[in-house]
Amino acid sequence: MSVHPTLIPLLNDMAEARVLCVGDIMLDRFISGDVARISPEAPVPVLRIREETEMLGGVGNVARNLAGLGVKPALIATVGADVAGATVLEQLEALGVEASGLVGDSGRPTAIKTRYLAGNQQMLRADKEETGPLRPATADALVTAVTSALGACAVLVLSDYGKGVLGDGRAKALIDAAKDAGKTVIVDPKGNDYGIYAGADLVTPNRKELSEASGMAVGGVEDAVVAAQGLIGRHGFGAILVTLSQQGMALVTADTSLHVPAEAREVFDVSGAGDTVVATLAGALAAGAEMADAVRLANAAAGIVVGKVGTAAVYAAELVSALHHEDISRAEAKVLTLTEAMDRTQVWRRQGMKIGFTNGCFDLLHPGHISLLDQARATCDRLIVGLNSDESVARLKGPERPVQGEAGRATVLASLAGVDMVVVFEQDTPLQLIAQLRPDVLVKGADYAKDQVVGAKEVESWGGRVHLAELQPGHSTTATIERLSNGKAGGKAGGADPK
Repeated sequence: MSVHPTLIPLLNDMAEARVLCVGDIMLDRFISGDVARISPEAPVPVLRIREETEMLGGVGNVARNLAGLGVKPALIATVGADVAGATVLEQLEALGVEASGLVGDSGRPTAIKTRYLAGNQQMLRADKEETGPLRPATADALVTAVTSALGACAVLVLSDYGKGVLGDGRAKALIDAAKDAGKTVIVDPKGNDYGIYAGADLVTPNRKELSEASGMAVGGVEDAVVAAQGLIGRHGFGAILVTLSQQGMALVTADTSLHVPAEAREVFDVSGAGDTVVATLAGALAAGAEMADAVRLANAAAGIVVGKVGTAAVYAAELVSALHHEDISRAEAKVLTLTEAMDRTQVWRRQGMKIGFTNGCFDLLHPGHISLLDQARATCDRLIVGLNSDESVARLKGPERPVQGEAGRATVLASLAGVDMVVVFEQDTPLQLIAQLRPDVLVKGADYAKDQVVGAKEVESWGGRVHLAELQPGHSTTATIERLSNGKAGGKAGGADPK
């Protein structure tokens, strides 16, 4: 691994970091399905739609990544008075992103990028957007919002997608204002004229963008260093970080360079990877990191996000696991939040894997549980276990349960080779979890009839099936606890572990 576990404390420090994100926001839509025939109406494939998702794009994805890393971001951008704009605001609020600076413009629709996917292949991208100059009132409102918000942040991120927010000299004006306020400025650039970002502390082009802006061919690291130093000399940048795909990243200043090799990972989708890099850099620098350490952390984050699907984000737990993968418990790495689980299952689906799901309290794991889990794993390529939270178990089983807290129960389950993921849920039933994860196989014990299994109707509605596993007689957590309480098996059981 090219990064050292001593970078992990940076992630804790990020919880106190404040980053202001300004730029073009959009809604990324992904419509996924299968293609089995050509249309009789025209020589085009027919996509049988199986799933539709919406994610924050542009500067919204930067804020989403910051929130996933534990940073408290604020965001300033423009949205239209439309359904897509309302969705953007709803998603930002769900992430805890400060979005009071979101400027509405009824004359300018919210940008939407719709991608149509068949298996691993993107078939088509359709963009709905307005890229002309902002109306004067909208532009003034944006500048006022940024000026007011600068004092509360350590780093300003300008995410330019060429949609107008940072046009007409606003990028340079905001950079000057931030520098006057003593703030660090990171720019994710667009176009060939980098003079509009003059004075920024860090600019983050990819290979193609650097080549176009410098007018030089950029084939490898040495070319990137020469091209970047030319731009630094012309525009007074503090540094340029060039992302070079499989060659990793190069951090270049006026007189030094640092090459960080790419992490060796299978690449599924590079959509939004640049946003992840910018967000990680911003969070690390806002937390007081040295530039080189911030770059190494961003490189590790990029290695994770390209293994996901769509405009994805990286989460602090994933980054800790990647940085410290030889020492961290592999079991802990399998215990995911719902958002993380949805990202992971999308990758599995893109790999053509069949996903199974079962659920329970799993308080005091016994041979009956192991048999159920083994049978469940035999039905699928990847097995997800939904685990009732402590509060949920108490409601179902009584106030003395669980004997073992949810953290302990999750770790024990995740340590089993046949369990690929554990997700704790707060509800009394896993219906909401099933609806979000959409497993191909739903497994429950044969003491249930199929029409009694929670989620059976839903799983079958999207083409999945229900499997009723045989039960091993003579095993019961409740009976075991009663024996312990009666002193027949080594004394009284203790209380639940702390969370």
